[in-house]
Amino acid sequence: MNRLSSFRNSFTANEIDGAITGSPSNRRYLSGFTGSAGWLVVSPQRACLAVDFRYVEQARQQAPGCEVIYIKGDISGWLAELVTGMNISRLGVESDHLSLTTYRSICLAAQAAKAEFQVIPIKSPAEPLRAVKDADELARITAACAIADRALEQVMPSIEAGLTEKQLAWQIERFLRQDGSESLPFEIIVASGANSAMPHAGPTDKPIAEGEPIIIDMGARHGGYCCDMTRTCILGKGDEKFNSVYNIVLGAQTSAIALIKDGMAAGEADSLVRGMIDKAGYGEFFGHGLGHGIGLEAHEGPRLGPGSGDILTENMAFTIEPGVYLPGWGGVRIEDTVTIAGGKVRALTGAGKRSRIYGGKIL
Repeated sequence: MNRLSSFRNSFTANEIDGAITGSPSNRRYLSGFTGSAGWLVVSPQRACLAVDFRYVEQARQQAPGCEVIYIKGDISGWLAELVTGMNISRLGVESDHLSLTTYRSICLAAQAAKAEFQVIPIKSPAEPLRAVKDADELARITAACAIADRALEQVMPSIEAGLTEKQLAWQIERFLRQDGSESLPFEIIVASGANSAMPHAGPTDKPIAEGEPIIIDMGARHGGYCCDMTRTCILGKGDEKFNSVYNIVLGAQTSAIALIKDGMAAGEADSLVRGMIDKAGYGEFFGHGLGHGIGLEAHEGPRLGPGSGDILTENMAFTIEPGVYLPGWGGVRIEDTVTIAGGKVRALTGAGKRSRIYGGKIL
């Protein structure tokens, strides 16, 4: 069954007979169109890709399964005619992806059509479909992972005292792009010392020093698909505290990779790992979820966090990234992009998890 057919199958449950998406990722997933602007309108019989002059030829080439509609001006000026022409009476709109201004414009279009169709806010039916990857998607994610692995293995031995966080982040980004990565999925995180106690710290002009944790969170993109990987290291041998915290986080991540199975609830997976870190005495310092889905976006379904009811199934791609963050000292996070294959977790990122850098060697 193709993606549009699966998308249409969700209409009955959502009590709609058509849907519109302007989300770049959902639009690309359903149609193949990679342009940065446009709207995909789907009914049981038709799929219309509405784009302005800049994208008409691109849409025709990339989305052969869609009718390409040339539009001008604001959505309120053309949507009503298109929707009524497609015999849609209840139009589903993605409530998580619309600004208030755009939602109002769609409602105005419905009013202009003299109530010939209703606007129904819904959760996007495309996103549950995107959570499970096909073979081509997994191949693209795997290729992105290989680029990230090579970048980290290349850069790690060059880390030395005095190199700033920004300089290291640039070295990583340069290698990623030279090795074939498309636009990066997110800004690279390089955080050292006390900065690494902030899970999403941006790189600064702070020089990296010996004896302090260094978190590197990075990703690559291949064929539109992302990966995400984090490693933590230290210059020198590391003191007892670093070694202890590092081994706790590594043990939790290793256990998660070994224990997560097809059919497990994502919330259960999070609870399993959270319990390990809590037992080690650091539960209050693990403040984010265990992981997140990854694909066309760096963060998508499933959500691996407390209380998540998402079910982890075969061919999903997601991250496993436990961490411990101690204010004033620093943090440790270890993250891999993984999939479920044959009922078990298989890591797609494979850069080494040796944590000490000494004399240009990783130990």
